[in-house]
Amino acid sequence: MPDLYRRLLDSRIREALSDTPVVLINGPRQCGKTTLVQLHGQNRPYFTLDDDNLLTSVRADPAGFIRRIDRAVIDEVQHAPELLRAIKLSVDQDRRPGRFLLTGSANLLAVPQVSDSLAGRMEILTLLPLMQAEIERRDNRFLEYALGQNWPTRRVGYPVGANLITRVLIGGYPEMLARPTSARRVAWASAYLKALLERDVRDLGAIEKLGDMPRLLAVLAQLSGQLVNFAQIGGQLGMDSKTAQKYLGILENLFLIKRIAPWSSNELSRLVKTPKLHFLDAGLQASLVRLSPELAMTDRMRFGATLESWVCGELSKTLSLTPEPWQIFHYRDKDQVEVDFVLESTDRQLIGIEVKATATVNHNDFRGLKKLKALTGKRFVSGIVLHDGDQVLPFGEGLWAVPLAML
Repeated sequence: MPDLYRRLLDSRIREALSDTPVVLINGPRQCGKTTLVQLHGQNRPYFTLDDDNLLTSVRADPAGFIRRIDRAVIDEVQHAPELLRAIKLSVDQDRRPGRFLLTGSANLLAVPQVSDSLAGRMEILTLLPLMQAEIERRDNRFLEYALGQNWPTRRVGYPVGANLITRVLIGGYPEMLARPTSARRVAWASAYLKALLERDVRDLGAIEKLGDMPRLLAVLAQLSGQLVNFAQIGGQLGMDSKTAQKYLGILENLFLIKRIAPWSSNELSRLVKTPKLHFLDAGLQASLVRLSPELAMTDRMRFGATLESWVCGELSKTLSLTPEPWQIFHYRDKDQVEVDFVLESTDRQLIGIEVKATATVNHNDFRGLKKLKALTGKRFVSGIVLHDGDQVLPFGEGLWAVPLAML
């Protein structure tokens, strides 16, 4: 369908359906999951559990519902997690690949009622809002370039300056892209978040004070890109740190925010050190902090925080396309030397990434990357400073200044 954006996750979905009985597409609401699975499921009956009547029927007799189905697309399955047990029993009797294509707008494994997994029977893929390569209708080769250090030498013809700011503040939700003005995008984001918090939060756990969630989201938007301090967050909202941590986890399971753990050569210490917080969509974060294109041009510090979350989102989308799992960390040592993002592969290869909101890059911008390189030796593949320029430039062995638009 030429009027639709081509999703780069498409090939991974096809591959999973060819050899796995159950494929689950996880991701936030309104990111394009339903459209994508309907394209893949044209020969399968389609059911959405957003339909209250169907949901009531499924909850009453999940096994009976599944017994009547040979193959199906089931949308928003997080509303009836008990359905997974019935699907498990069905695929244990018939292991044909591609029988069930599911979507979920919450991290299904975090839903309390899911006590029995579909391990070995289900592949989980994550679809986030549109990545810039999909908006530009191009392939995403950022990770390929970073690993091979074979960056294009030509000047990029992608957005820079004011055009880049506009692109960052729009984010990746298709509805945001379709809105003609900043005010209309903010209006959509506000309605979207309100509906999400009122409708989907209850699926993920008991919330004593549902009215606190919008205020918590607004506080987190101001803290995007900073180290997480649950006591500080809770103190601003009159809740204890344990409650703040629980609520933040719910927002994370709805794919609104992402905690970035600190990188350390001692993997155990990663679990106890302080993570950073980022919004997975810069458009939503920008709307919550009321960052307009005009303000972003004059207040570069405020824009820098939103830009860093935009990069976090783009990197998360890029890594969702790789068959081999990569993880995203941040680096910060006792001397306060930092690297914004550290990408680590399963075989412990590392790519360090710094984010800079200006077009000018100098050797001081590589300070953290050089320290990480010295610390990790041969594991360090490349250090990249992303900047608002239009050309890739080398800054020493394995060190590169790369336009943000290359994402």
